[in-house]
Amino acid sequence: MNAAGTRMPAWAAALTGLVAGAVALGVAQIVAGLIDPAAAPVVAVGGAMVDATPAGLKEWAIRTFGSNDKPVLLGGIVVVLALVAAGLGLLARRRTAYGTLGLAVFGLVGAAAALSRPDAGVAHVLPSLVGAAAGAWTLPRLKRRALSSGEEDYVAASRAADRAEGGRVLAAPAPADSTRAAGEGSRAAESGPAPSPGRPPAPSPAQRSVPSSARQPAPSPAMPAVMRAGMGLGTGPGTGPGTGSGAGSGVGPGVGSDAVPYAFDRRRLLTGAAAGVAVAGVAGFGGWLLKGSKDAELARRGVSRMLPRAARPAAPIPAGADLRIPGLSPFVTPNADFYRVDTALVVPSVDPARWTLKIHGLVDRPVELTFADLLKRPLMEADVTLTCVSNEVGGPYIGNARWLGARLADVLREAGIRREADMLLSVSEDGWTCGTPVDVVMDGRDALLAVAMNGEVLPESHGFPVRQVVPGLYGYVSATKWVTEIRVTRFDQDEAYWTPRGWAPKGPIKTQSRIDLPRDGDDVTLGRTTVAGVAWAQHRGVDAVEVRVDGGAWQQARLAQVPGPDTWRQWSLDLVLTPGRHTIAVRATDASGYTQTADEAPPAPDGATGFHTITVTAR
Repeated sequence: MNAAGTRMPAWAAALTGLVAGAVALGVAQIVAGLIDPAAAPVVAVGGAMVDATPAGLKEWAIRTFGSNDKPVLLGGIVVVLALVAAGLGLLARRRTAYGTLGLAVFGLVGAAAALSRPDAGVAHVLPSLVGAAAGAWTLPRLKRRALSSGEEDYVAASRAADRAEGGRVLAAPAPADSTRAAGEGSRAAESGPAPSPGRPPAPSPAQRSVPSSARQPAPSPAMPAVMRAGMGLGTGPGTGPGTGSGAGSGVGPGVGSDAVPYAFDRRRLLTGAAAGVAVAGVAGFGGWLLKGSKDAELARRGVSRMLPRAARPAAPIPAGADLRIPGLSPFVTPNADFYRVDTALVVPSVDPARWTLKIHGLVDRPVELTFADLLKRPLMEADVTLTCVSNEVGGPYIGNARWLGARLADVLREAGIRREADMLLSVSEDGWTCGTPVDVVMDGRDALLAVAMNGEVLPESHGFPVRQVVPGLYGYVSATKWVTEIRVTRFDQDEAYWTPRGWAPKGPIKTQSRIDLPRDGDDVTLGRTTVAGVAWAQHRGVDAVEVRVDGGAWQQARLAQVPGPDTWRQWSLDLVLTPGRHTIAVRATDASGYTQTADEAPPAPDGATGFHTITVTAR
C-alpha cells in the first residue's frame, strides 16, 4: 500500500483530509446540538482560547474587530482546522494510520477543551470524540476510493468476455480437426515443440522462468487499459513477459509481484468527496436546527405576552433629549444597534421556565427566585447608559436604553447581607463571573435585575431572560448577562473573571465625551459647520461640554436635556472654520465639578482617558 499511496497526487490527498475534517466537524455539531451547542469542538476550543488569551491581545481584538471579534475568532479556528485536516490527508498519503491518529489527537483536544468549560459534564466530550471517530472512518475510505484497483471493472469485463466466448462454444462446438488446425497455428507461432493432442501446449522457456504464482492470463480485449497497466500488461506491441517491476511492454507482472494493482481514480475520489461534503453539511445544518429548537425565541414571545407593567414607570423622556441631528447617536439606542462585548462564543439559550437566581454566601437567608417569582415582584423602569471598559477614547462601545426590572437592592435586603460582605460575585449561564461592589448597589441608584429593554423582552444576545444593570460602573463589574447566581462575598476572598487578567477589581465609569460628527478625516464646507456628539458621567451626570479648534480657547457647547444622571447627554456647537485642515477636540465636566483629563491612557486597567480629537479639512 505504501507504493500505491505514492500514486495519489498531493491535491487529492489534501482533499481527502479536508473532507474527513468536514465530516468530523459536521457530526460533532449534530451531537453537540443534542447535548449542548457550547460543546461543539470549534466553540469549546474557541472558548478555551478566549480564556487563555492575554488581556492585551483581547483588547487589540476588540479594538480591531469590535463586536465581530467572535466570528473572526471562530473563522480563524475553522481555517486552522482546515489546514491541519489537509496536512493529515497528506500524511495519510504515506500511511493511513498517520491521518487517523492525527484526527484522534484533535478529538482529544476538543474533548479536553469542552471539559474545561464552566459547568461541563462528561457528556460534553462526546461531540469531539464522535466527530473524530467519524473523520477517522471517512479518511481511509476516501483514500481507497481514490486508489481504486479497478477490480469491479475487471471482473465485469472478464465476465462479459467469458459469456461471449462461451456463447460461441455452445452455439457451434469445434470439431477435432478444427482443434488440430488451431494447434498447428499455435505451433507455428511458438518456438517450442508441438503439444500432444488433448494436452495443453507446453510453456515456452521464457514462460517457465516466471513462477506459477505470478503468471497472469492473457489480457482480454475487454480488459480496461488501467487494469492492463496495473497488471504490468503492455499496451504497446511488446509480447514478452515482464521480468522486472511490471513496467514496460511485457505482458506479465514483475517477478515475485503479488500486489493488487492500484491506480488513481479521480472520478471515484470526487464522487466520494462530494458525498462526504453532503454528509458534513446535512449534519452541521441538523446541529444548527437542534440548537435553534432549544433557543429562547419562542419563550421570549411567550414572556412578551405576560410581561407586567412597571409598578414604578419612568418619566417620559424629555422632548429635548434628542437633538435629532443627522449623524448624531440617538438618545435611545435601538436594541439591534446596542453594542455587545462578552466572552460567549455561542449565545446561551436559557429557558425562562427553568431559570433560577440563587443568592447565597455571606447572607442570613439564602434566596432562590424563579422567573415567575421575579415577574411577580414590583418592577420599575430606569434610563441607564451602559459602557464597556474596553472602549477607547471616542469608541463605540456605549449605548443607552430604558430598562425594566426588579430592584436588586430589595432582593439583597431580603437575603440579609452581612456586614463584612463588600462584593457581589455574579455568575452567568456560561460561567463568566463579575464582581460588583455591594455599597454601589445599595446606595439608592437604580440597580436592576432587568427583564426588558426599550419596551421589549431582553434579546438573547443581551441577556434573556435576566441580566444585571448597575448605573455608574463599567460593564465588566456590573452588567452580567444571563445571570443565574449571586454569591455575596469579599474582594479579598474572591476574584471575578477579568481581575486576574489585569483589570481593576472595581470599575467606576470615567467622565468622557465623543465627537460623532463630522467624522475624523471628513471634508467640511467652508463657513458654518455643526459639531455634535455625546458625553457621559453615569450616576453623576454631565454639566458642561466644551469644544476647541486648533488648540485655541474652549467654547461652550449646547446641551440636550436628560431624564436623569445615569444617561449620556447629547451636545452640539456651530463652528466657523477657515479654509484648510483643523483639529477639533472635546471635553466634558460632570456634576461633581470634575473636568475630564487630557492625559491619555489605554482602557486597561480601569478605563481610557484623554480628549477625543478629530481632524477635518474645510474646503
